[in-house]
Amino acid sequence: MNYKEIPLVWPQFAYAPVLFALVAPALLLGWVWAQRWLLPARRVVLPLDRARARGGWWAWALIALAESVPPLLLAVAVCVTAGPQRNGPPQQKRSLTNIQFAVDVSGSMTAQFGEGTRYDASMKAIDAFLDFRKGDAFGLTFFGDAFVHWVPLTTDVSAIRCSTPFMRPEIVPPAFGGTAIAKALNGCRSELRRRDEGDKMIVLITDGFSYDLPGNDGDIARELNADKVSVFCIIVGGFEPQGEIINICRLTGGEAFRADDPDALPAVFKKIDEMKQAQLTPTMVEAVDYYEPFALAALALLALGALCLFGLRYTPW
Repeated sequence: MNYKEIPLVWPQFAYAPVLFALVAPALLLGWVWAQRWLLPARRVVLPLDRARARGGWWAWALIALAESVPPLLLAVAVCVTAGPQRNGPPQQKRSLTNIQFAVDVSGSMTAQFGEGTRYDASMKAIDAFLDFRKGDAFGLTFFGDAFVHWVPLTTDVSAIRCSTPFMRPEIVPPAFGGTAIAKALNGCRSELRRRDEGDKMIVLITDGFSYDLPGNDGDIARELNADKVSVFCIIVGGFEPQGEIINICRLTGGEAFRADDPDALPAVFKKIDEMKQAQLTPTMVEAVDYYEPFALAALALLALGALCLFGLRYTPW
């Protein structure tokens, strides 16, 4: 413990009624300092021949100080029993961001992309992105002509990491053979709309052109903005993003990116993380234990009391 870092503040007490017990050490202190007058017979009379005895005020004061140590130790013990506390340092809570991944599982996602397929590279990049955003809630939607919310929004990222083999483009039903991005975005928006807390974001990963986007991008962007949902899109496979996708992303505060090779995907996800930083909000100050000054006072009094036992004490003979 670094005692230089202990703040000196007026303490609060969790069990304030216990402080009434301070009456006992106060009475003991009063007795120590008043007994010279309350019990004058306790004085020791010394036979002095033709000399005047001195008052002994200095000796009495030193002895009274030494006898004050036990009542002061009792007072410290009472304060410790009362549970001293102070306000802890201000804390900041990381605001939750709800992130819905929309992954294309159409047939074109089986194309070679590095050492695996476009689908494999996309899911691997998502896995790395989960580590960038610890503490956020993630959901996973697979889409083609239809869509399915495979993983609901959750902070348990293992559910997303375990989902890769179950919706591979090679094994999905025929309804997922095309690319309907507008339908997928509306489905993700409905899923995010259920969340009242935190920011909302859709990360769309696709390699194709959507047949249901032309002429609808403005309406889709307005609906997304109404629900405060930002859209980021990643085009895998070296294609230029569809114009409607770019419009939707920029109108909602997001951006569209192109990843020409698997190595570019992690960089794109990192860029998204930088563009959509998690917000920190202040929280209520919590009370923490404040025993340090009382412990130091008790140690000092114990040391002083031990020194006084070597001779600075009242002896009635």
